Amino acid sequence: MSETLVEQVRGGLVEAIHRGDLAVVDSHGTLRASVGDPRGKIAYWRSAAKPFQALPLIHSGAAERWNLSSADLALIAGSHNGEPIHVDQASQILAKIGCRPTDLVCGTHPPLSPAAAEELRRMGAEPSVLHHNCSGNHIGMLALAEHLGVPLSGYPARDHPVQTAILEAVSGFVGVAESEIVVGVDGCGVPCFGTSVYHLAYAFARFMEPEQLSPAWAGAAHDIRTAMAGDPYLVAGQGRLDTDLMQSADVIAKGGASGVQCVGLPGGVGIAIKIEDGSMGPPPAPGAVATIAVLQQLAFLDEEQVCALSAHARPVVRTSAGQVVGEVRPAFELVLHSTP
Repeated sequence: MSETLVEQVRGGLVEAIHRGDLAVVDSHGTLRASVGDPRGKIAYWRSAAKPFQALPLIHSGAAERWNLSSADLALIAGSHNGEPIHVDQASQILAKIGCRPTDLVCGTHPPLSPAAAEELRRMGAEPSVLHHNCSGNHIGMLALAEHLGVPLSGYPARDHPVQTAILEAVSGFVGVAESEIVVGVDGCGVPCFGTSVYHLAYAFARFMEPEQLSPAWAGAAHDIRTAMAGDPYLVAGQGRLDTDLMQSADVIAKGGASGVQCVGLPGGVGIAIKIEDGSMGPPPAPGAVATIAVLQQLAFLDEEQVCALSAHARPVVRTSAGQVVGEVRPAFELVLHSTP
């Protein structure tokens, strides 16, 4: 069974627990630290796969052909809030590649940003496909399809050339044969990938230090890392762990639905966390609490950084009137296998 990672406390009582599994792995495949059974726990990557789904854009030459900027790549690799800055960036990329919003099949939902959603309601406007948190990811897939000269229609299908190129990239970075990767359908309709939590951490480690891969794939990883680190607000947005963590520390952070959170550290160390019950919040999110705790236990964050990330590290529980009545706290100690 997965182990307790996070507790929610109200008064003197632990009223909720969130179990999970996590792994800290280096680019040579060494499991440096863990909680639970990360080798045995199989989980979908969900949106944590987006940096890898963006890799074929670089590797194929599509990003160069369409003159995609670092900011464009950050949005494509992210799960954005649907704030005006995100919608504007998505529109700009569409214009570059000569596509329209109607070419996107990710669907629509209100912006993840409460403020942006409220502004739409105030204006009496409906959310568009560009407000979808995955719109940048899908626009990247359209850009790749245009570059490859294959039909735009059906681009989410598992056997579409865009998706076969993405699966090749995922397989190469995770070090697992394509046939051994579990493939499902994500919430936005494109394939999602399932591996052990250990292999997810390993993929992020190799993403950070792809020395064992070809120069072309290593260069693609460098470009995506640079884009995400350079424009972390485009990756997620206000109040989101991925943005706040990348603004506070030298890391690459990407979460996914159903309680998935990954972090890449300089030098080739990957962290992957899967919350068993899939809880993601709204804040406080147990995956965020566990993530900050892992980084603290690895002595990666200093006190100033932890303070800046306090809303994620140990968030308080409040009543509707704002009274503090509890907290959400980490409840684990890393089992160290090899000193990071």
